[in-house]
Amino acid sequence: MAPLKSDIVKSSDEYRSNYAAYVERIADLHQRRAAAALGGSARARKLHKERKQLLPRERIAALLDPGSPFLEFCQLAGDGIYEGVPAGGGIITGVGMISGRPCMVIANDATVKGGTYYGITCKKHVRAQRFAWQHRLPCITLVQSGGANLPEQPDIFPDEGQFGSIFYQQVRMSAEGIPQIAIVHGPSTAGGAYMPALCDETVIVRNQGAMFLGGPQLVYAATREEVGIEPLGGGDMHSRVSGVTDHLAENDSHAIAITRDIVANLGEIPPQRWSVAPVRAPRFDPAEIYGIVSANPRIPTNNRDILGRLVDDSEFHEFKPLYGDTLITGFARIMGFDVGILCNNGVLFSESALKATHFIDLCCKRNIPLLFIADVTGFMVGRSAEEGGITKHGAKMITAVASANVPKYTLIIGNAYGAGYMAMCGRAFKPNAMMMWPSGRSAIMGPDQAANTLAIVRDEANQREGKTWTDDEREAYIAPTRRNFEAFANAYNFASHTWCDMVIDPLETRQVMGLLLDLAGRVPQQVTTLGVLRM
Repeated sequence: MAPLKSDIVKSSDEYRSNYAAYVERIADLHQRRAAAALGGSARARKLHKERKQLLPRERIAALLDPGSPFLEFCQLAGDGIYEGVPAGGGIITGVGMISGRPCMVIANDATVKGGTYYGITCKKHVRAQRFAWQHRLPCITLVQSGGANLPEQPDIFPDEGQFGSIFYQQVRMSAEGIPQIAIVHGPSTAGGAYMPALCDETVIVRNQGAMFLGGPQLVYAATREEVGIEPLGGGDMHSRVSGVTDHLAENDSHAIAITRDIVANLGEIPPQRWSVAPVRAPRFDPAEIYGIVSANPRIPTNNRDILGRLVDDSEFHEFKPLYGDTLITGFARIMGFDVGILCNNGVLFSESALKATHFIDLCCKRNIPLLFIADVTGFMVGRSAEEGGITKHGAKMITAVASANVPKYTLIIGNAYGAGYMAMCGRAFKPNAMMMWPSGRSAIMGPDQAANTLAIVRDEANQREGKTWTDDEREAYIAPTRRNFEAFANAYNFASHTWCDMVIDPLETRQVMGLLLDLAGRVPQQVTTLGVLRM
């Protein structure tokens, strides 16, 4: 491999301006994360502690091995969607090490609306399970949930991807030998009771955990039977009488210790199937990325400079460097793992798409995972492009992306618009994980394109009707569209709706990719068969 070169000038006004703007973005990211990490209100957290319960993140910290990273998924889900519900959607999901084994941890946060499920809670839970299923990770569910939030019925009950999918995926993973383990930390009703009941092994906390399809109030309303929480669904009853639970713990800490022992006895940990080289830091300081990413979305970033600060030793074996040069393709290592990189450096032309198709096919044949680094306004348009077959060549690239069965990762660092977003392995193409930097943006088209397209349509209507309008009237007409598209494209809007898995600091990229690649390397290889490539 040859080392990448970089000639950025850190003393330039452009670099300094970009750097200052990105530092503000990072401060905003950490502020959002800190707010999400708090969970519910101070009053709710205080009541939780007065009941001598560990807070959800305290439970996770105790469950994980000392020093284990916790790769959190969808931390900012639901931000700004529901009144009184903080970012996170009342649930915490992420991967960490337990007794030396990577596991998916899914923890209800009872400090947020009693741990009840909103639509976004279901989406986040289902997404965590699908990642666990794909990587054959044991699921450890820390349950304390009032079940479905009843007014949310349309978004939690009838459709695939909602509450029923949580049950379905638990059962199917268990059937495939992917362990499902639960701790019942507090009262868990209806769906909250089925989650631990569907697990392989369940731990419940005495005089604290409880599970029942209907709580005492519902039982009385339905049957006029008066019964307390403990005899109806307490830990002692379920461990001695019903047999729904398998282990009775004295408190949260005891339940966590039992669970760590369960995980320690799950058998052999899957080995790493890839050869992993010693990790080498990039030759260029990754912190310089802050000054390289253009603060103005209308001014392109030289993404070769970005690559030099992400890959091991800044070494990159470029594929077809002279052909289709608005897409950079090549082989590198990240945290010691081989990876095939496709990185935008301009609009996608036919040549770019053909190069991408060829490169993806090579990576699939060589069993090398793919990293798509997206910063693209889309495919080239116009008569010349259409006559050159841009549509069929773009279709080849999309076919290769969809067909590829090697692990795939998407990182949006700048623009990701229209079919360019799709071709760079957008969410619909099921990447193993999709990440965005705070500078990432994605939509059907850019804000200016959308606004001007609507203005042109209105111009044509005015011409047909013999009307005219002033420049000020035109701007007033398109300004709301521009604002709406800018708000939609924002990385935090994607995070809030779980359209991406995480918003990360550029300086976290190498570590996050290392964790993800390690997980992917512990599942069997899948063969790729390409769909029809139109000639």
